Amino acid sequence: MPVIKVLPHETLCPEGKTFEVAEGEQLCESLLKHDIEIEHACEMSCACTTCHVIVREGFNSLEASDDDEDDLLDMAWGLTPQSRLSCQVKVAQKDLTLELPKYTKNHAREHH
Repeated sequence: MPVIKVLPHETLCPEGKTFEVAEGEQLCESLLKHDIEIEHACEMSCACTTCHVIVREGFNSLEASDDDEDDLLDMAWGLTPQSRLSCQVKVAQKDLTLELPKYTKNHAREHH
């Protein structure tokens, strides 16, 4: 089974986390299932950028993003060439290393 390695993130998983997932599993759901409270303001309908992740390793194993996802990613904070919306990613056969961006652009939530 593919292994997901999440790099340490100040608030979502300070120690980082590694876990196995079934091939074909949706990445955002996998993160939530493993107690990584990634934002998903649009309820995983590909309508916001709050579940943005950066795929540091294994990016090329994933199916390509579609135009809707690409349009949204253009608005994501900290966009990189390896950025994806985790609600649109189905885990493939290769292990993934993820970086969770420090910030999200969630207009539904106030930042203090």
